[in-house]
Amino acid sequence: MRPTATALFLSFCGLLSVESSETSDISENSSLINIAQINIKLNNAKCDPDANLNTLQMIKKAGYPAEAHIVLTEDGYLLTLHRIPGRKNSPSVLLQHGLLSSSIDWIVSGRDKALGFILADQGYDVWLGNSRGNTYSRAHIFLSPSDSKFWDFSFDEMGIYDLPATILHIMSVTSQPLHTYVGYSMSTTSFYVMAIKRPEIAKMVKVMISLAPVAFTGNMTSPLRFFAPITSSIAMITRFFGADEFIPQNSVIWHILARYGCNIDLFRKEICGNIIFTIAGFDKEQFNYTLLPLILAHYPSGTSTRTLLHFSQEIKSGKFCAYDFGENKNLRIYNAKLPPDYNLSSITVPIALIYADNDQLATKKDINRLRGLLTNIVDDYRVPHPKFNHIDFLWAKDAPTLVYNKIIEIMKRKVN
Repeated sequence: MRPTATALFLSFCGLLSVESSETSDISENSSLINIAQINIKLNNAKCDPDANLNTLQMIKKAGYPAEAHIVLTEDGYLLTLHRIPGRKNSPSVLLQHGLLSSSIDWIVSGRDKALGFILADQGYDVWLGNSRGNTYSRAHIFLSPSDSKFWDFSFDEMGIYDLPATILHIMSVTSQPLHTYVGYSMSTTSFYVMAIKRPEIAKMVKVMISLAPVAFTGNMTSPLRFFAPITSSIAMITRFFGADEFIPQNSVIWHILARYGCNIDLFRKEICGNIIFTIAGFDKEQFNYTLLPLILAHYPSGTSTRTLLHFSQEIKSGKFCAYDFGENKNLRIYNAKLPPDYNLSSITVPIALIYADNDQLATKKDINRLRGLLTNIVDDYRVPHPKFNHIDFLWAKDAPTLVYNKIIEIMKRKVN
C-alpha cells in the first residue's frame, strides 16, 4: 500500500512517468518498487541545482559564512547544528524546524525571503537546529539508524535532551545566554516539554517565539485527524509508514523524490500544492509554486514513527501529555495507568504566540487552550491575512512582512 500510494502521488507531481499497466503491477505487499518498471523523465530534465545542496552549501551559495557543529546529547545522539555566524557578541537566535523537516526550512526561500538570512542581515548570530532522526542528525555514539532502539523517541526526548544540548552548546560557543528561540510547529511542542522538564535550561533563554504553536491538537481541522484512530494501532502504522523510521530514507520512491523533485510543470505543481493545502489550509495566493520542487527535494527529512504516534495519541485524547505506552508499561514508567499531562502553567520563560486563522493543524481553539495555561505571554499576534496557513510561516510570499517583521520587533524589544 505504501509504495503504491507514494508512486501515484509522485506521478501526479510529475516526478515519475508511470504507465497505467506499470502502476497496476506494483503489488500492495511489495517493499520496493522496481525502478526498471518506472520511466523516469529525468535524463533531459533541467533540475534546480539547489536540489542537490545541503544546508551548509545553500548558505554559502547565498553569500553567507556557514558553520556546522556536532552536538552530543545526554542520551548519546549526535546532532548537527548549522550556523550563520554573526559578529562577536552579536545576540544569538536558535531556529528550530517542524515535523519531518530540517534546518533547510529556514533558508530555502533564499535571500530577503528566508528568516535565517533576514535575521543574519539584522546582525544576529543565527543557529539552525536539527532534531534527532532527521537528515542531519542520524548518528549515535553506539546505536545505528538500522537499530530499532535508535528510533525509540518522540518529541518528548527532543525536549528533554536535544534542545538542552543544543542551547548549552550555543552558550558555550558564544559565552552568553540564548537571546531568542524561534520554534515552528513541533519545535514549539518540544520547547514546552523542555521548559517543563528542564526549567534550568529554559531560564537561559530570554524569549521564546512560538510560530504555529502546537500543544493541544484535539481540535485539528486538517484531514490528518481522521488518521489518528487508525494510527493508534502500532501494527497499522507500521504497515503503512515503517516500524521505526517514519517513511524510511532507504525507500526507493523517497530516494527518487529527494534526488529528482525538480522538474514539475505548472499544472502538476498546482495539483501538488492543492494536496498540501488540503492538509495545512488553502492559501493559493501566498504559496510560491516555484519553490515546490526545491522543497520536495529536501522533504521529508525523517523522524521516528513514534513521534507520529505521539501526536496521534494527542489528537485522539485532546490532551497535551507524555507518550502513552499502554497501561502496563505506563505503570512501570509513570506509576500510573495513564501518561501524565504536561504542566504548561509551570513555564516561566517569556513566550510570544504567533498564529493564523486558516491554520488547520494549529487551530484557534487549541491555541486558546494553550494561551489559557501559559502564565508569561509577552506577545499575542494573529497574522493579519485570513487565508494564512500552517506552511505559510515558512514559505509564504509575504512572510517577511506578515510574520518576520513581527519576530524582529519582539526580538528587539526588551523582555524582562
